[in-house]
Amino acid sequence: MSESFDIAVVGATGMVGESMLEILSERRFPVGVVHALASERSAGTDVNFGNRSLNVENLADFDFSQVQIGFFSAGASVSDEFVPRAAECGCVVIDNTSRFRYEDNIPLVVPEVNPQRIADYKTTGIIANPNCSTIQMVVALKPIYDAVGISRINVSTYQAVSGAGRSAVEELVRQTTALLNGQPIEVEGNAKQIAFNAVPHIDQFEDNRYTREEMKIVWETRKILDDEKIAINPTAVRIPAFFGHSEALHIETERKISAEEVCELMRDAPGIELVDGTEAGAYPTAVTESAGNDLVYVGRVREDISHPLGINLWVVSDNIRKGAALNSVQIAEILAKNYL
Repeated sequence: MSESFDIAVVGATGMVGESMLEILSERRFPVGVVHALASERSAGTDVNFGNRSLNVENLADFDFSQVQIGFFSAGASVSDEFVPRAAECGCVVIDNTSRFRYEDNIPLVVPEVNPQRIADYKTTGIIANPNCSTIQMVVALKPIYDAVGISRINVSTYQAVSGAGRSAVEELVRQTTALLNGQPIEVEGNAKQIAFNAVPHIDQFEDNRYTREEMKIVWETRKILDDEKIAINPTAVRIPAFFGHSEALHIETERKISAEEVCELMRDAPGIELVDGTEAGAYPTAVTESAGNDLVYVGRVREDISHPLGINLWVVSDNIRKGAALNSVQIAEILAKNYL
């Protein structure tokens, strides 16, 4: 392992990019020179990195041969254009968009679940970061999967607006402020009001009537667990929370496991905190536990009264930190320690 690594953060002015820079500083990643990159529109502005500011550079002009690791979080179209260029320059790319997740020769990695796949970066120079809702789910399910197997997953996600970017956060603020002040709101096109509402529509609808956000959970979970047989039935819902995704998980295991045994597995598993009880407040929520924190929180563990092999879980995690930025940095830490 080198003493330090020069890195680039693409999309540095976005919510995930800002979080990546914050986490790289907090975890004392061995950085040399840090390049904050964004579009020409944002070039020349400043972003924070620890106790200093970085001047944002124009992505279109950047030479990726200057850096060993590149973090990309500026959208699939940007990754489509610039990730191959970066990889050709010898930069190992950790891509946080959907662009490369489903390509067979590119590893899709959650460090608590399949860190061994990081080694496969050598084929293309690219490592893909999964979708935020997938990450927290597979972290929570990995201990159970290893212990007794999982044959089926039913999951409903309740996702914060930050998953749709800064503009969605601002829109929730706008709508909420207007409604609390007795003012009418206008919503563009056929979109539903998000303030004080729950909207069962994230991303575009596919031919099978599931949304792409829902299908991401199916495709990515199978790839990460290396199990094409596992049955997955998702519903993705946007709710008026700013940060933190919540998931109601109903799983069917291959062999019987009790709720008590599941709790023991959770207590020993990396990246998980168990918050489980039967009194008021003895469960995690997106706002009180996950927002601004790095762990995946698990609670409401119980055996399914409708199925002999069923287990129910409630899982929350910060979608910007663990669901995007932290997962990418954890990948980089293993990459730097073991492979570069």
